[in-house]
Amino acid sequence: MPVRATKRGADRTPLSGDFDVLICGASFAGLTVARELRATGARVLVLDRYEIGERQTSACGIPTDWLRSTGLMDAERQRFDSLLIHTPHDSERYRLPWTFSTFDYRELCELLWRQCDARFETAKVNGRAAPANGDGAIAVETDRGAISAPLVVDALGWRRVLASGDGFQPPDAPLSRGLEVHPDGSSEDLEVWIDRRYVPAGDGWSFPARGELRIGVGSFDPRFHVRETTELLAEDLNRDRVRYQGNWIPHELRRATEGGVFFVGDSAGHCLPLTAEGIRTALYFGIALGRELRGVYEGRQGREEAAASYTAFHDSHEWKFRWMLRVQRLVPRIPPRLLGPMIRLLGKKRFVDWSFDHYLQIAPPEEAGGSAHEQDRAGQQQRDPEHTLGAEWDLVEAEQP
Repeated sequence: MPVRATKRGADRTPLSGDFDVLICGASFAGLTVARELRATGARVLVLDRYEIGERQTSACGIPTDWLRSTGLMDAERQRFDSLLIHTPHDSERYRLPWTFSTFDYRELCELLWRQCDARFETAKVNGRAAPANGDGAIAVETDRGAISAPLVVDALGWRRVLASGDGFQPPDAPLSRGLEVHPDGSSEDLEVWIDRRYVPAGDGWSFPARGELRIGVGSFDPRFHVRETTELLAEDLNRDRVRYQGNWIPHELRRATEGGVFFVGDSAGHCLPLTAEGIRTALYFGIALGRELRGVYEGRQGREEAAASYTAFHDSHEWKFRWMLRVQRLVPRIPPRLLGPMIRLLGKKRFVDWSFDHYLQIAPPEEAGGSAHEQDRAGQQQRDPEHTLGAEWDLVEAEQP
């Protein structure tokens, strides 16, 4: 696991300051929100306990059109037009109606950051703090001091740090758990295993990424420990068990706003049940939230109006997530002897095209086309790739006592 990059020693100066927008969390969702606020003139601060791109949080796969529509194709590592599904007694290859890509986590985060003009600081967010005044700003306590802004985003993940009263802890929570290893190697197949030898309720996977394989197991039941079976799958594939990476994965939507704070990505449950795909949904909902916050800063609406609009957008997807969750709960109940025939039956081209097209439309890549980045990309000079701190706004770094 990476060492936390929060500043230490003489470099770890206290922080305080007032901003227009404070975004807590610098992975896919948080960076996408910041990206949508580009060129507004808003003073945007992004906080994370790790450096941008430092800590990989997923197997890093996404429909190719999402990379294309967001200008992130340089992070692509490998592309697939089929999915190979294994059951205990059979395997079936699904020819997909669209392509799926694996990508490099660090590079994609860095590319997203280059599309922002925000400020970034490493700091651990501990929770909400008492506001210093009554101007409507929300104060956030970090391990380096308190920061405040009228618009605050929690993109910190399933812990939902800035919420009050609706937190939960595994294993008594609607969370899946996943673990993968990253051995060197190559393959032309994107593979999934639905096999109780590896997990009673869940699946295994192998995501090739040009010189690296991401082999893992995910369990819908948070009480099932997946390390042993992840190692078993790697052993069955004759691959090394090295470079472990794991995470908790939410599989239910949660409230989009609370107490004036906006939640996005895993903190809002924006991870699809059954497939555990959360990257394109983080981008998708991040774009939607960024547009709402942009409207507030530009004076087209108030914070309460933005909260109502974002909540309505979030809630309009609830039925899609609910149906995916129903299928997630159904699959473990299917007798193993029927899995092979069922996968073959569902592998008919007409059904694959219909089902995967509908699946893509849960968070369609077309929604990225109207993003702030797309609107200004043609006419605005790209920022210097070497400049990684964004605009030099007045973040107060107090002298050490």
